[in-house]
Amino acid sequence: MFTGIIEETGSVLSNKPSRIRIRADLTLTDTHIGDSIAVNGVCLTVTHKSTTAFHCDLTPETIKRTTLGHLQPEDIVNLERPLFYGGRVGGHLVQGHVDGTAQLESIKRERGSHLFTFTTSPHLSRYLVEKGYVAIDGISLTIVSRDSTAFTIAVIPYTYAHTTLSMNTLGSAVNIEIDIFAKYAEALFAPMPDNI
Repeated sequence: MFTGIIEETGSVLSNKPSRIRIRADLTLTDTHIGDSIAVNGVCLTVTHKSTTAFHCDLTPETIKRTTLGHLQPEDIVNLERPLFYGGRVGGHLVQGHVDGTAQLESIKRERGSHLFTFTTSPHLSRYLVEKGYVAIDGISLTIVSRDSTAFTIAVIPYTYAHTTLSMNTLGSAVNIEIDIFAKYAEALFAPMPDNI
């Protein structure tokens, strides 16, 4: 479980079809083989590490559902270690289980901050609500507004400067994770299948 508060950015050293290697610093502090690290919001397991880098295996499902398969050497990624129980949760509860992707449609400056507007598929956008949470490339963000095809988030200067959001261009694909409580609420109120 993560909070969506990015600890640092790292850089991709190599990305083969089933394994990614990432240079990092702070994220490697007290990280061990078998631990989780969120890479652009995707929960991955550390399979090898040195003092300056770590490796994670990528499953076909991860490559199909996220943007990780498209990363190239020297690309910058958002990194976060899992939270400690009993600690502060500065963002929202993020599992690192990416639901799909969204595309960046527009960026607008507004008094030092930035408004980013994204589009995503209808099966994901139905879970998005104004003032609700969404994780974009692992960053916990609040939805400012939404309609049936798009949603907008406001990004403060600190988040803009310390995550990969500033590197996105129009048309960029990002990983998104919907707030888990929205999915549970839908499941609880859905009719039960007859065959149970």
